Amino acid sequence: MAEQQGLRELYIDELKDLYSAENQLVKALPKLAKAATSDELRSGFEEHLEQTKGHVQRLEQIFEALGESPKGKKCKGMAGLVEEGADVMGEDFEGSVMDAALIGAAQRVEHYEIAAYGTVCAFAEELGETEHASLLTETLEEEKETDEKLSQLAEQINPQANEEAEEEASEEDEADSATAKRPRKIA
Repeated sequence: MAEQQGLRELYIDELKDLYSAENQLVKALPKLAKAATSDELRSGFEEHLEQTKGHVQRLEQIFEALGESPKGKKCKGMAGLVEEGADVMGEDFEGSVMDAALIGAAQRVEHYEIAAYGTVCAFAEELGETEHASLLTETLEEEKETDEKLSQLAEQINPQANEEAEEEASEEDEADSATAKRPRKIA
């Protein structure tokens, strides 16, 4: 009969999930940065990439203290979010509309991470792992700050995206109108 798993094992399992998630992001963030048309959004993704590398290092530090390997689990939730982000980049959005789509994909990732880090922080505190809790809380705060920065960028980019879409629709209407006014040749 298998031994029942306790909170410590769940904590380690959740940390492994986060380790996988963060490593998936290290690979995905450069692609988001490349797809961004806004310089500010691009530099935000590049800055968060460096932060994410720090998140990986903090997790490695925790695993070392636990005497555990961080490997062995794939975060399916992050894999799905990264895939959705790739789908967004494959759409034919342009300019600010693409940036608005990228912000949406990035915020879904941040919200997922905020939930996951909140959970492991609570586990670390319950297990008396105060040093771990401190490191995890530091990462949690950085994830919240990134989400806030994305929200601020969205406040600038979303109106631009809306304006670009309205201009494009207006140009299409004018082109359709000009085509309709041309006399038709009857053969």
